[in-house]
Amino acid sequence: MNKKENRELQQIIKLALEEDIGSGDITTRFLVSSRTKANAVMLVHEPGVICGMNVAHQIFEVVNKKWQGKGVKFTSKVKDGEKVERGQEIAKISGDARIILTAERVALNFLQRLSGVATLTNRYVEAVSSLHFKHSPKIIDTRKMTPGLRYLEKYAVRCGGGYNHRMGLYDMVLIKDNHLQVIESALESKEEKDGLEKIIKRARKKIDKKIKIEVEVENLRQLKHVIGLDVDIIMLDNMRGELLEKAVEMIHKKRNKKRTLRPLIELSGGINLENIKHFALLGIERISIGKLTCAPKALDINMEVV
Repeated sequence: MNKKENRELQQIIKLALEEDIGSGDITTRFLVSSRTKANAVMLVHEPGVICGMNVAHQIFEVVNKKWQGKGVKFTSKVKDGEKVERGQEIAKISGDARIILTAERVALNFLQRLSGVATLTNRYVEAVSSLHFKHSPKIIDTRKMTPGLRYLEKYAVRCGGGYNHRMGLYDMVLIKDNHLQVIESALESKEEKDGLEKIIKRARKKIDKKIKIEVEVENLRQLKHVIGLDVDIIMLDNMRGELLEKAVEMIHKKRNKKRTLRPLIELSGGINLENIKHFALLGIERISIGKLTCAPKALDINMEVV
């Protein structure tokens, strides 16, 4: 996790604790003495990939400091990105019983959610790597994220062996179907004089050279128009069967003619664990999957006082 992600993490933890604890844990405050010590363990109840150990650790530390605890020791038994088995102990927590009980749920919420993202991502990664290609396509996330948790969920994708697409609207040009529709409508009504080619040329002059330009296409008509433009990636969205095979073939022919791997080919839309191997065999470089972060099952983890 980089410095920017760590800054974001502190803010996320602050908001999560304010949401759950508010002015204080009244149940624990009335039932448990400030002198009481406790030992607890975190256990995993199904196989998966762990993510969020540092997040959980920091949550216990923040709660201890904010509510003036007597100290809590959090000992990780695994690292983020590590595979775990059912029944495996992943952490030990000892110290102020009030702090342990108060921080438990928020810490587990993050661990379960992020581990779920990492686990699902890893399943897709292993599905394509099992084909033993010299260059397997990269499994990439999208912007379909939980609002406020983008940095953490993208970190979880990396822990699962996947890669990040653009972080947001500010670090990559991605021209999608609705953009193309707006451009076409503007041209027809003469509100806009420049077509897609001129717009891309203008963007190349104004944006940083490191910023990539990607265009999404849904049919061969759009692809024929885009394939000759100065773009880094072409996304084939929701294409199937002969249409998809023809589209990939067209891009490969264009690249072979120019003796380059540009533009890269990205597939998106309707991809799941049942059909991903078929798509991976087509000779593409990237597969973007929204399900990695918008539909993962939380990994079953709990904390038990011992």
